Amino acid sequence: MNRRRFLASTSAALLVAPLVSRNLFAQEGPFRIRYFPLPAGAGVHDVAPGAAGPVWFTSQRSGALGRLTPEDGSAKLVDLGKDAAPHGVIIGPDGAPWVTDGGQNAIARVDPADHKVTLFRLPEKEDYANLNTAAFDRNGILWFTGQSGVYGRLDPKSGDITVFKSPRGPGTYGMTATPSGDIWYASLAGNHIARIDIGSGNATVVEPPTPQQGARRVWSDSRGRIWVSEWNSGHVSVHDPADSSWKSWKLPGDHPRTYAVYVDDRDKVWLSDFSANAILRFDPASETFSTFASDKAGASVRQLNGRPGQVWGGESGNDRLVMIRTV
Repeated sequence: MNRRRFLASTSAALLVAPLVSRNLFAQEGPFRIRYFPLPAGAGVHDVAPGAAGPVWFTSQRSGALGRLTPEDGSAKLVDLGKDAAPHGVIIGPDGAPWVTDGGQNAIARVDPADHKVTLFRLPEKEDYANLNTAAFDRNGILWFTGQSGVYGRLDPKSGDITVFKSPRGPGTYGMTATPSGDIWYASLAGNHIARIDIGSGNATVVEPPTPQQGARRVWSDSRGRIWVSEWNSGHVSVHDPADSSWKSWKLPGDHPRTYAVYVDDRDKVWLSDFSANAILRFDPASETFSTFASDKAGASVRQLNGRPGQVWGGESGNDRLVMIRTV
């Protein structure tokens, strides 16, 4: 199949009343779930809906960035270059998708109009950063993580890139920006989160209360609290930098595996659980979970994102996108 073009695909919509744990009064359904099939082998990883219109996603196995048109389910691929293996994608202040490309050891910007690809390659001394996730700070500087044990910053105007060594070595993974523009990351192998001083570039480690928890991804809520998906422990936790406090909750089930975390415009927390083959919604006010199981086995949703009224995820195991309409 041509990597640059997808055939238009059909989508299925379902009305679902979620299963609610701990408190039956937490249900706010039904929610509408819609699936967008992609061609076999797409290897979807991360997803980034724009403020309106198209939804961008990384097609890791194809070495491409995908563009989905939700109205008709059609999609196309933008080839990122030789040896590309894109992991994360975010929408920048300029409205363009920015990609962390581990295969080319580069940050890629794709023009949303003509799909021109601009590569910002890491310095040659940084052989293989294993680039993962990115976020923009309040000054318009792009920060990124690399699982080999680095994080860094890119000035989109000058193209200058600076790479820093992570305080505890390999594992630097998810990343988020707070509403005030502060930058935090999670270290999966290092079992911690860290705040980056965007002036000096220094990272300060913050220890979660659960030992060896496997902090994988992070997302800020509207108050600047940092929500953490804990892969090893199966918990979701929240750190409030204002008072240095922590809270933690175990996901429903015997052996949850919390992968993705995303906080929506209502400060509801969304998670993916590989063990349950589901997306979960956590209400911090009532401390309850609602579960939205996939209708296919092996969904493996690795990242969640959204826009007002919609939560999006990539089912990497099923080569499709899923959208949960929340209003």
